[in-house]
Amino acid sequence: MTTLFFVRHAVTAHTGQRLSGWMEGVHLTEEGKKQAQTAADGLAHVDFEAIYSSPIDRTMETARAIAKPHALPVRVRRGIGEVEYGKWTNRPLKSLMRTKLWDVVLHHPSAARFPDGESILEVQDRAVAEVEAIASGHPKGSVCCVSHGDVIKLIAAHYLGVHIDLYQRIVIGPASVSVITLTKGGPRVIALNNCPLSPAS
Repeated sequence: MTTLFFVRHAVTAHTGQRLSGWMEGVHLTEEGKKQAQTAADGLAHVDFEAIYSSPIDRTMETARAIAKPHALPVRVRRGIGEVEYGKWTNRPLKSLMRTKLWDVVLHHPSAARFPDGESILEVQDRAVAEVEAIASGHPKGSVCCVSHGDVIKLIAAHYLGVHIDLYQRIVIGPASVSVITLTKGGPRVIALNNCPLSPAS
């Protein structure tokens, strides 16, 4: 049995404002650093075999905070990286909400493709494939995967057996923890969108 802890990166100045996508130089804010540390404190007791992360700055910073008490390196896995938003990258959410594609993304995401970017179906396919590859390397252990909101939602939808057109019903907040086990009898979704508390709090 593999136990996978999925952590969304903590907040940046873009969170809830702009689509950062694969932009470089978007770092955690001071609030985000505190969130990452709280997540790290809440996961310090877990006997992780490995810490994996999307290669983007904000996920790497969150992953390094989680990895520190375990004295583990952060292993980069591009397959759990952010959605390739194409021409939507770095655009304000308020302007994107006025586009026709926004309604498709919300209500019929199986038909959505970002301009010069990925389709949502492609994101789910490559993220799940990466998770399966990670799990195969840790058949009896626990691992942490630091990723992005939509990516974790799509992974959770797959293992819940939820159609991709309903994945937007799943909420994954900044620095939240979701837990999925992969067993011979099938997947089990143990937790979604949990915000761990520091042992000191």
